Amino acid sequence: MIPTCTQPERAVILSEAKTPPRRAVILNVVKDPCICLLLLAASLFPLPAFAQKPAPTSPVTNQVSGQAIYSLTQQLLAVAPKRFNGSPGHLAAENFIKQHFRPEAAKGNFIADEFTANTPAGLQTMRNYIVRFPGKKDGVIVLASHYETNYPLKDIAFYGANDGACTAALLIALGEYFRTHPPQGYSIWLVFDDGEEAVRSWSDSDSLYGTRHLAAKWYADGALKRIKAFIVADMIGDKDLNILEETGSTPWLRALFKQAAIDTHNSAYVYKTQGSEEDDHLPFLRRGVPALDVIDVEYGPLDPKTGDYAYHHTVQDTIDKISPQSLQISADLFLETVRLINQR
Repeated sequence: MIPTCTQPERAVILSEAKTPPRRAVILNVVKDPCICLLLLAASLFPLPAFAQKPAPTSPVTNQVSGQAIYSLTQQLLAVAPKRFNGSPGHLAAENFIKQHFRPEAAKGNFIADEFTANTPAGLQTMRNYIVRFPGKKDGVIVLASHYETNYPLKDIAFYGANDGACTAALLIALGEYFRTHPPQGYSIWLVFDDGEEAVRSWSDSDSLYGTRHLAAKWYADGALKRIKAFIVADMIGDKDLNILEETGSTPWLRALFKQAAIDTHNSAYVYKTQGSEEDDHLPFLRRGVPALDVIDVEYGPLDPKTGDYAYHHTVQDTIDKISPQSLQISADLFLETVRLINQR
């Protein structure tokens, strides 16, 4: 922090001076009528001040509560534990999201993006939800999370507390923040995307249905050109938080996110490992949009039988595996990243 000079101390020093030489000079100068006219003109028509760039704001933490996000996750899981496409739980999850954005809906800033996806299980109706918070700069920062659960796991008790539920809750909490703290920079769009998970087996055509549709739609209507950054939140409520440095993401966004971790004193939870992930950022990245995947793939101990982490896509992905602390860290990182993008 740069030390600030306190004006009261300076005022005291000046008041203690026994002779006022500057005042004497002014009194002598005003005896010259020409200078008097110049001084009068200067007072009536002051010169324009040089434009100054506003000082950057300081990092702000704890503006969105990790405990509140955790509570929202519990509430979502209570009404919609299984959220696979076409299920009553999926519809309940949609209604849960809608209920939290009634003020935005009243202003026309809550959009339901319904589409039909051609899947290995046949045609399925899917719905993305977009919540817009207008800013003061021309451009948009998109924060996204999928909210549904894995379709192939529909017959087991797979609840996706970390995989879909807690990041949907994170977006809801961020939305509540932006409602009371309107963006002063770029507009913020929250995207609750559907169909991130494969319907049968992960492939380019059987995955990322919602973001593939949305990227194509925004390309066609021109909205894609306005997007300054597309940032995905995925599985970042894990108690043992270790956010991967996803090497396919845009380099400058990765650098900014790393700086956000430094600014918020959360470097211990970020970029200890590197790797490439196929996730909801890809449809936008492939269309030239700067994109960042914020994901923790190391979810539970590594299972040597499956080669995957034990809690991922299993019945063990439950509320006890996530924590308010990790959700607090994630919220702080997202808000700080938004701040840094606006300063860029």
